[in-house]
Amino acid sequence: MIVETLARAGLGVVLAIGLGACNTTIRGTGDMGLIVERASSSIQVVETSNLTPLYQVAGLGDLSHASAVFSRDGRYAYLFGRDGGLSKIDLLQGRVTKRVVQAGNSIGGAISQDGSMVAVSNYDPGGVRIFDAESLTLLADIEARDAPDDPRSKVVGLVDAPGQRFVFSLYDSGEIWVADMSDPRDPQVTRFEDVGVQPYDGLITPDGRYYIAGLFGEDGIVLLDLWDLEAGPRRILDGYGRGEEPLPVYKMPHLEGWASAGDVLFLPAVGRHEVLIVDRRSWREVGRIALQGQPIFAVARPDGRQVWVNFAHPNNDAVQVIDVVSRRVIKTLKPGKAVLHMEFTPRGEQVWISARDDDRVKVYDTQSFAERAALPAEKPSGIFLTARANRIGL
Repeated sequence: MIVETLARAGLGVVLAIGLGACNTTIRGTGDMGLIVERASSSIQVVETSNLTPLYQVAGLGDLSHASAVFSRDGRYAYLFGRDGGLSKIDLLQGRVTKRVVQAGNSIGGAISQDGSMVAVSNYDPGGVRIFDAESLTLLADIEARDAPDDPRSKVVGLVDAPGQRFVFSLYDSGEIWVADMSDPRDPQVTRFEDVGVQPYDGLITPDGRYYIAGLFGEDGIVLLDLWDLEAGPRRILDGYGRGEEPLPVYKMPHLEGWASAGDVLFLPAVGRHEVLIVDRRSWREVGRIALQGQPIFAVARPDGRQVWVNFAHPNNDAVQVIDVVSRRVIKTLKPGKAVLHMEFTPRGEQVWISARDDDRVKVYDTQSFAERAALPAEKPSGIFLTARANRIGL
């Protein structure tokens, strides 16, 4: 009788009772996210409205280079561990619903346009493995090699793209592949060979049109127009460091953090104390901004007015803020030792910054630069908010 009454009342009532039975507050996920605690194999689930930690979820393996994507409703996080672990985490209930160790060493992942598939890029063995987002059942294994007897290439720069596609770079063989997953059991792969020496990371522009791969083995960047694959990749910013004394590279920039603001991109220069400004129409350099150290992430505030930059050692206790209009540094903050990651709330009024060696996550007001909170965390690194669920390439 009770079941029949609930059924007539509708799914919303059943969901509310189900959540109540789990002693979980009924709420949406739009202001939620997670903080990776790399040294303790755990994450903190947090909410940004009241700057409050909600849960700690442990037992997640090696999180030394962990990243996350979200289901399209923002309820589930898919966490990619360096040990090859893929964990599906229920943010509302603060628990792992499924975990598989799918490789020996992985470097990140992506979720498909429709949210039905999760892809993982691997170092060992190389290639990309694609899983059903609901069950984490393996759907496809893209081996990333030229012939069956060849070793698999390490895969980097994996992103989702419109049209149920994944795009990624092959570090060892210098290639970019585009995998059409319209039929998950039969990926259709378009390969572009000899794009450059050792592509080390990649990004897709916020509109999903251009894939950009940085090269570690040479100065320059590779650009692929996903609207015109027949044109193939082309080089941009070729030799941007030519004629200048090279500096030691303490840490490679992360291209996912490249900032798109209006008609320009702000790109961390490899091994240099500056960001490059690139016109998105011509893909030519139109300026540089001097900084206090080698940039790692250059992240645009959601409105595009500011770009926040963090740095490699020995300047990794600082964050500098660039004003996009004047193209100059307007603020230098010292959040703590070993700043690893920055994440803006969806409308950009807050930025969350991890200071690993201080065991703190600092939250700043992006208008006044006032510190709003300092949350304890065990060796925090990546910070990922659910707003990413509705953004291409994140």
